[in-house]
Amino acid sequence: MHTIEGEGLREGGRGKVTIAEIWTFSTSADPSVDLTGFKVEALDGSIGKVDESTYEAGGSFVVVDTGPWIFGKKVMLPAGVIRDLDLDTETVFVNRTKDQIKDAPEFDDKRYRDQDYRDELGGYYGPGGMGYTDR
Repeated sequence: MHTIEGEGLREGGRGKVTIAEIWTFSTSADPSVDLTGFKVEALDGSIGKVDESTYEAGGSFVVVDTGPWIFGKKVMLPAGVIRDLDLDTETVFVNRTKDQIKDAPEFDDKRYRDQDYRDELGGYYGPGGMGYTDR
């Protein structure tokens, strides 16, 4: 199991947090719900719509088509950054800012299922990474 050091969610501050935790839904996501097409809201506004989602054990994520926000690029968000799902409005809420998402490692459609790429992205969004927040 890969681990990273950082300010964890555990009481007392620093602790080892597994990379798998950032890839696990922290909400009560129902695996039968297809998130494709759901709107995605960052802490400071809309970032696009879900293009692909998975419920893999320790490897769940959503790929977001950002449309015109960052010139039609896609971004991959580990499931652990999702703070809430609203099934009525078909909206995914993430606990990162638009800048944190825009500054993340670039989405690579050839590598996004590779462990090395996931480790890089998990390191960015996980505790101690540039894209980490505990809001």
